[in-house]
Amino acid sequence: MNMEIFWTSLSGIKSGSHNLIGHTSIWMFFIYGLAVVIMEPIHNLIADQNWFLRGCVWASVIFVIEFTTGGILRLFQIEPWHYTGEFSIMGLIRIDYAPAWFAVGLLFERIHTLLLNYNIGLK
Repeated sequence: MNMEIFWTSLSGIKSGSHNLIGHTSIWMFFIYGLAVVIMEPIHNLIADQNWFLRGCVWASVIFVIEFTTGGILRLFQIEPWHYTGEFSIMGLIRIDYAPAWFAVGLLFERIHTLLLNYNIGLK
């Protein structure tokens, strides 16, 4: 959630705003919660793989979650995000974000390991 607010605040710089005002939607709490439930078993399956394969898996999983949840919300005329540009697919995902999602997935693995080292969360 914090990462999303950080990202949206930086995107304002492109439009000339230096206020660094970020935003998100309450819907994202549910989506991120769902993502954790989906990603935990995947993490256990791919933990022994090399970092490049894991990063590719994370980027793909994040795209699937983003596309699916965005599509479901759109059925109810709820659209917490709408991507534009040549790399946008139906406004639900942006393929050019793949490197960011790759890195985010690997970062989440590090955070997950850190939390487990402090006995926070499930193994």
